Amino acid sequence: MPAEPVAPPAVTEDDPGGRTVRRLVGVVALTAVLPALYLPGLVHNFFDLKIYMSAMDWWRVGHPLYDYVQPDRVQGELYFTYPPFSALLLWPFGLLRLGATVAIFTALTVLAVVLTTRWLVAPVIARHDLPRTFTLVAAVLLVLAVESIRETITFGQINMLLVVLILADLLFAVPQARRWAGVGVGLATALKLFPGIFIVYLLATRRWRAAAVASATAAAATLLAAAIAPSDSWRFWTHELWTTERVGRTDIVGNQSLFGLLSRFTEPEKPDRLLWLLVVAVVAVYGLWRAARAARAGDPLTGLTLTGLVGSLASPITWTHHIYWFVPAVVLLADAALSANRPEEVGRRRWLAGLALGITAVIIYGVVTFQAWGAGAVHTHDPVDFVLQNTYVLISLLLLAALPVRSGLSAENRTNWTDLPSSHVRG
Repeated sequence: MPAEPVAPPAVTEDDPGGRTVRRLVGVVALTAVLPALYLPGLVHNFFDLKIYMSAMDWWRVGHPLYDYVQPDRVQGELYFTYPPFSALLLWPFGLLRLGATVAIFTALTVLAVVLTTRWLVAPVIARHDLPRTFTLVAAVLLVLAVESIRETITFGQINMLLVVLILADLLFAVPQARRWAGVGVGLATALKLFPGIFIVYLLATRRWRAAAVASATAAAATLLAAAIAPSDSWRFWTHELWTTERVGRTDIVGNQSLFGLLSRFTEPEKPDRLLWLLVVAVVAVYGLWRAARAARAGDPLTGLTLTGLVGSLASPITWTHHIYWFVPAVVLLADAALSANRPEEVGRRRWLAGLALGITAVIIYGVVTFQAWGAGAVHTHDPVDFVLQNTYVLISLLLLAALPVRSGLSAENRTNWTDLPSSHVRG
């Protein structure tokens, strides 16, 4: 009998060469897309960083810091609006050439993205036995593609410094009850005030010592700035802090806060403050209640993510580059989807995966990068306007309700989130 023909060997899913090629193609594709996403933002030309440096030059020659002002086509006038402690941090950069400062800020922001993305993704890699190098590289590229990160880089913002301080504190120091727990949140609060919401979170989770350390650190940094620049400090805390008009127009679509949403309804009038405070109170109480529950369940990442979203919604002005908190939210959704692997959890898995993919697509496309909103007043006329103008607000509200709390994490997995041994991940 003639021998039976032998079929050629098939390439199976276990073929390491095929997997490597597919991963390389995916990384190359993500890398190739980044320039197209960053191109529209190049018009920003490190605009905010240039304001900081111009204000430092103005201050260094003896002018009052908060007298600095420059005209702007959209906002009318722009000022230096950060607390005096931030000015102390920025002052040395004013001694450098602008190009050097831009390079340093950009490099530090990218480094912060790599570092924080590893903190977020490494425990998921370990828990689900994902390919370490490919997953980390792909995750970093995706985070760099997100609009808030693009805006942070192209405007020359300091947001990622704050994120590093907050995540280091709330993912490492606080869960491990380190002596310095709270210092990161305190420094971040002294730099930009918004992170003060995380002191409230520490109180809500009954981390009394960490809350006290954070408060003391913020106070010490503020007093240091007051000792060095007493008149500017007095002026900021007694006057400039309460003048929201200095920060910018609240009706601009780039302001993705609850106050911005209301402003786009009432423009040219300001929203009713009592109504705004009532809405903020409801959102804050609910969001911090869920955050505290997450922390008590041993899920600090969900707790701090919910808190960051509450802060973004509650602040009178939340520019798109402030909303980093969608990034850990997507990581949490992906982790929960991968964990829903029992037959009866198919529907939950699809919902979580679909939500993660949908939010990823929206935050990469963004709300301002590819939309020509113009320089004029912005008013909400219909439901389509409402959705397009308030996309991040609506996603934040959705996540406050839908972000899962991973109460089933084992003690070992909780440790992995805060102190991941390299032996738990594979290449």
